[in-house]
Amino acid sequence: MVHVTLMGWRGRIAGAALAVVSVGAIGGGAAPARTSGPQPEATRAVGGSPRALTARVLLRAPAGLRATSTDAARITLAWRNRARGATRTRITWRAAGSRRWQGRSVRATTRQATLTRLRPNTRYLVAIKACRGARCGASDREWARTSATGPPGTPGGTSTVGGCTVFPDDNAWNRRVDTVPAHPNSAALIRSIGAERTLHADFGSGRYGDYGIPVTVVPADQKPVPITFTAYGDESDPGPYPIPPDARVEGARDGADGDRHVIVVQRGACKLYELYRAQRRASGWAADSGAVFDLSSNNLRPAGWTSADAAGLPILPGLARADEASAGVIAHALRFTVRKTRRAYIAPARHFASSDTDPDLPPMGLRVRLKRSFSLAGYTGQARAILVALRDYGMIVADNGSDWFISGTPDPAWDDDDLDQLKRVPGSAFEALDTGPAVTG
Repeated sequence: MVHVTLMGWRGRIAGAALAVVSVGAIGGGAAPARTSGPQPEATRAVGGSPRALTARVLLRAPAGLRATSTDAARITLAWRNRARGATRTRITWRAAGSRRWQGRSVRATTRQATLTRLRPNTRYLVAIKACRGARCGASDREWARTSATGPPGTPGGTSTVGGCTVFPDDNAWNRRVDTVPAHPNSAALIRSIGAERTLHADFGSGRYGDYGIPVTVVPADQKPVPITFTAYGDESDPGPYPIPPDARVEGARDGADGDRHVIVVQRGACKLYELYRAQRRASGWAADSGAVFDLSSNNLRPAGWTSADAAGLPILPGLARADEASAGVIAHALRFTVRKTRRAYIAPARHFASSDTDPDLPPMGLRVRLKRSFSLAGYTGQARAILVALRDYGMIVADNGSDWFISGTPDPAWDDDDLDQLKRVPGSAFEALDTGPAVTG
């Protein structure tokens, strides 16, 4: 499957019903550059004087070009027509680095079209313009980026850290959930988390504090050091771990005494090492618990075991990262917290952290999805990329904490003002999914 994100979208779609036309990758032609100043007008008389025709024809550029849906090797685009007297709309596109334009014309009244036979992981420049006969007006142009992710319900794209793929493509974290049915108790589960509460990015650029869970990448020959477990050693993977003394600790810059996660990816071996409530020691590290994951495997932890996360899940694959969000594509589920959970877990989670058996409370591992009916119009940049991921891949309850807090890495590349858009998204915009039975024992 090919997915696309349009960068720099400047408008909204006007109107309700949209005419749909399939546009094959055939034909040719060049896309004119966007121009400023007065829009072109037809001046050749056809059954009337030039002045009369000029009053009827104004080939203004279309506006609000954006992607509305995607499928395998296809991009569906929509726009707003602003021309008067046009007889057709010309659509052209080319891949980044290519000089060859492809294109086709559709009816002037068409407001939506689908580009087909596109290459995955490729940026495309798309241009649309209004035409009458051989004469065309200025173009509305946008770059689009495709990513190789599977069709609904199938594996997503490949996320990498330190040269390592973050779990196989068919791993639960990387699986799209477009077609997964809603949980029969979805409404009650969402209410218990907070239908009126809104999303919150629990990470950022560092401008407003040390928020986020940092990731440290170490070389293949990093020296392993002893790990002393202080609370849940019986459910932890024994050391030593290749964690350097300068590994980044969650919240350490502000002297926080919170979860203090340490996340380390070892190059070459492609192993993931995670600690909870980590403290540096003279000869190594101490932590409440720790877990080791093979990034090339889908193996789960033993049933009933915790990890560095209360749910017994790995933390790394659920983190929002600025590089992915800035590129417009996050092809995996995200991690989030809720204040109260149930004494149960759903795979791939392996552990619960509650004694409450209320069936309306979310179990660890519950996956929720942004409803497709929730409009993304007006959301831009990194926030939009996160919302698209929440619609296509969802997010998983991984720990007890503040409701609707999404986890990510701290990074100066985050745009904090952009992320604030997430605070406009209410819990009622989500639905809980039926991804499997809840384990209670």
